[in-house]
Amino acid sequence: MATQVREKSGNDSNTPMEAVDVLIVGAGISGIGMAVHLRDKCPSKSFALVERRDEIGGTWNLFQYPGIRSDSDMHTLGFKFEPWTEQKAIADGPSIMNYLHRIKAKHDLEKHIHFGHKVLSASWSSEAARWTVTAEKSDGSHAVMYANFLYMGSGYYDYDQGYDAQITGIETFKGDVVHPQFWPKDLEYSGKKVVIIGSGATAVTIVPVMAEKAAHVTMLQRTPTWYFARDARDHLANFLRKIMPDQWAYNIIRWKNVKMQDLTFNMARNKPEKIVKKLEKPLKKELGDKYNKEDYTPPYGPWEQRLCLVPDSDMFKAISSGAADVKTGHIDTVTADGIILKSGEKLEADVIVTATGLKLAVAGKVAFEVDGESIDFHDHFYYKGCMFSDIPNMAIVFGYLNASWTLKADIVSEYTCRLLNHMDATSTRIANPVLSEPVEEEELFDFSSGYIKRSINELPRNSTKMPWKLNQDYLFDKKILLKEPVDDGVIQFYGPNSAAVSGDEPQLEAAE
Repeated sequence: MATQVREKSGNDSNTPMEAVDVLIVGAGISGIGMAVHLRDKCPSKSFALVERRDEIGGTWNLFQYPGIRSDSDMHTLGFKFEPWTEQKAIADGPSIMNYLHRIKAKHDLEKHIHFGHKVLSASWSSEAARWTVTAEKSDGSHAVMYANFLYMGSGYYDYDQGYDAQITGIETFKGDVVHPQFWPKDLEYSGKKVVIIGSGATAVTIVPVMAEKAAHVTMLQRTPTWYFARDARDHLANFLRKIMPDQWAYNIIRWKNVKMQDLTFNMARNKPEKIVKKLEKPLKKELGDKYNKEDYTPPYGPWEQRLCLVPDSDMFKAISSGAADVKTGHIDTVTADGIILKSGEKLEADVIVTATGLKLAVAGKVAFEVDGESIDFHDHFYYKGCMFSDIPNMAIVFGYLNASWTLKADIVSEYTCRLLNHMDATSTRIANPVLSEPVEEEELFDFSSGYIKRSINELPRNSTKMPWKLNQDYLFDKKILLKEPVDDGVIQFYGPNSAAVSGDEPQLEAAE
């Protein structure tokens, strides 16, 4: 059970201070998943979740733009322990929120969540073998929590601001300028001319939905994007659920989709021309004489950036009908009533949507310290893609760029539970991935996406070899995290009464 003490802290002399075994930061997909895995695999551990918003869901609660939906199938974006049973495998935001609420209720998580708590700092003490975490509450007061282990499920982008593309003249525009991350509830665009700047997953989602009510929607892109069209429904999954239990059907489709994604990704890297033909086929079919190869052929290969999913070819149908179109060009300036391109063409607009991307943020922009020394994550290497060199008792989720986020969240949660159980078995209070000698370094991501390139000098480092590496390979990571021994000779276990220190470590079997 968690305990509470009272101690003077911040601007509130009566701030309750909760002490738990595991503190989970964030109540989105990563945090909710970790809480469920903890209850199942480490039932004796006390835990709490802190969430800056007043609702669970993370991204799915924050983003409210038209048509918000998953950009991968819910049989892999869903958790391994909770089958997705809806008809549509490409799900809208409200359906995903319902799924998360069902899990929260089923596993009785509400009592563990502290809403309205924005984590400001986290300080590790090796002497005390614990983290001291300070959060700002909704009323401006501060709360302090102690935890032996810290699990960061805070996502990978800045919740406070999106990427500012510094568009010339945008301040002179007389209409509405909207960034999808902060979509106003009262925005009226019926019968208006809309220009959406950007061609990534967000823009692709918004175009067909706004086109239903707007006078016209133009997607303005500097460079094209590769699109992957598929049915929103998984007909095989819907059939299997009629003839077998939901969990069986879910497991089969999840396995099938993981294998197909892995096959497609590898083929895109080794034989890109084959993937290009598959991607172009539905485009040409839906667009007909409106297909302009230059607008749909990026200057990079498939999966050098994330593919954009187009369920039921909805965006292509909007373009084919004339309700929307695509323009490729560079902005010269924004005027009071539209956008002038460097080609001289003018796009008239009443509403401009700046779908220009996210701004990455490591570990929720929390100020970290280890034994009084401030942490700059760019000075640290990933350890097995879920911890960092020389930062004890902390795990973090950074999902895949080429697959569903939850695939990574699930196995990181399971690995963390294995780690915690190993620490208990060896009476160890500290687990520290110690980088004892120099390692060869390589780029963190083999992706050319702008939001990654802009933030690369702020992100943790990556080696050429495990364990100091963040992979984009779920099947490989699953083996590393769930099958290989926790005590790999690299991560160090120590602390009071540690059997590992005394050389009396018990042998633990790898989790299935």
